[in-house]
Amino acid sequence: MPDILMNIAKGRVVELYNRVENNDPANSAFIVVLLKVGETDAVLKDYDDLGALIGAAGNTEADFTNYARKVLTDAELAALPAPDDTGDKYDVTFPDITYTSAGGATNNTMVKALLCYDSDTAAGTDANIIVCGAYDYTGVTDGSNITISFPANAFSAS
Repeated sequence: MPDILMNIAKGRVVELYNRVENNDPANSAFIVVLLKVGETDAVLKDYDDLGALIGAAGNTEADFTNYARKVLTDAELAALPAPDDTGDKYDVTFPDITYTSAGGATNNTMVKALLCYDSDTAAGTDANIIVCGAYDYTGVTDGSNITISFPANAFSAS
């Protein structure tokens, strides 16, 4: 589970995962965004979209050398798993994310990795991106590769 499950995403992540897997809509994807400065968890969970979160004075997106938001389409996601009827839950997971040659000229110390849903990567804006959850991530860039590993049950509906 994420360290913070955003209020707007509660009960929705499995369905959003299913939408990306089925290309419904065609340009839907999950987006990974790194923060180098972030507000408290209690404040972050109340943001309804990435535009509002990034626009707030207490949050700053990473800007290290070679940083770009990572896009996870159906090609990167595993097949939608079956519900766990024994454990009475529904878990979905996400692949590890690697940033190659992260930093060097400009370095950051990260505080959060945001997992977001974008229904239209071709024409959407940050205001249309739903922040689903935030994971504590304290990576520091220095020009080496960094990898973010999501837990096996990155999101769980129970």
